[in-house]
This record gives sequence, structure tokens and C-alpha cells, in this order.
Amino acid sequence: MEVIATAIPDVKLLRPRAFGDARGFFLETWNRKSFAEAGLDFDFVQDNHSRSRQGTLRGLHYQLKQPQGKLVRVATGRVFDVAVDLRRSSPSFGQSIGVILTDEKHEMLWVPPGFAHGFCVLSQSANFEYKCTDFYAPEQERTIHWNDPDLAINWPLPKGMEPILSAKDEQGNAFRDADYYS
Repeated sequence: MEVIATAIPDVKLLRPRAFGDARGFFLETWNRKSFAEAGLDFDFVQDNHSRSRQGTLRGLHYQLKQPQGKLVRVATGRVFDVAVDLRRSSPSFGQSIGVILTDEKHEMLWVPPGFAHGFCVLSQSANFEYKCTDFYAPEQERTIHWNDPDLAINWPLPKGMEPILSAKDEQGNAFRDADYYS
């Protein structure tokens, strides 16, 4: 597995080896030993899978207590995936990283605890899967508005398309009013 640095050092792009032939392909999406050897030694407690249609934007979500590290990937389709550093003590506090993840490249993104996370579906639909280091705690969940001007995330929505949002995501807080980590 290749571990690729991003502009935010704690966020990693991971490229597993895929073995393909005329039948299709095979790849490991999680192997504790291989990940630990690459410096990514985590305990995952929950797997999640969402299916969304084009233009759906989910996020930016995080849990204030019980923060979740997330290993995210796209099983089918194409998404723009975003992580925002909410750790006040971090040199990259308030910065974001955005990457396109596809089923063709098989890349994964490691989003550590202390980050808000979101994604937007660019293909007709997408199956998005992620492993979490802590359990979902709805009473601890927070949302930052997806198009907060202080974050200035350049979501690559098709021209003229408004994102499809949940009621929760429509009501997200401004970044400057958000709860942060130490």
C-alpha cells in the first residue's frame, strides 16, 4: 500500500495494491498488519455504507466527544471528499483538504479524529463506505455549513447544480461559531 502525504500532514491518501485480470480485480481495503506497518495503527469499531445520487452533499460532520477517525473509500462512483481540521492546537487549524475518490483508482482517505468530514457525489450515484474509530453518538454530532465562506471549500458541483442536502446539513453552523477540539 502506498501512503501519500497531503497538504495537511495528519490526513493521508492511501493507494492499496489492486490485482486485476480479465475477470475484474481484488484488493485489500483493510489489513491491520499492513496498515500498522505503514504507520496507520487504528482500532475500528463501526463500518458505515451510504448510497447517494449525484449532487448529494453530506457534511461537514464531526462528533465533539467521541471523535471519530474515518477511513473512507468509494465502492462505486466518484465523490469529492473533504476533511477540515478543527484542532485549535494544530498548525493547520481551519484548513481543509479535498480529494476526488473513485471506484476506478481504489484510493482511500484517512481522516483522523479532530476533523470535520463531508463529501459530494459527482457521478450518477455513489456507494461510499467508511470505517470509524469510535461509535456514532448523535448527541455529540455537530455540523458546519458546507459552504461556509471562512472555509471557502471549492466543491466541484456541476455548473448550475445546487447540492442536495439533509435538513441537518442545511442548518449547519458557521465555522466561526463551531465547537472545536483543543
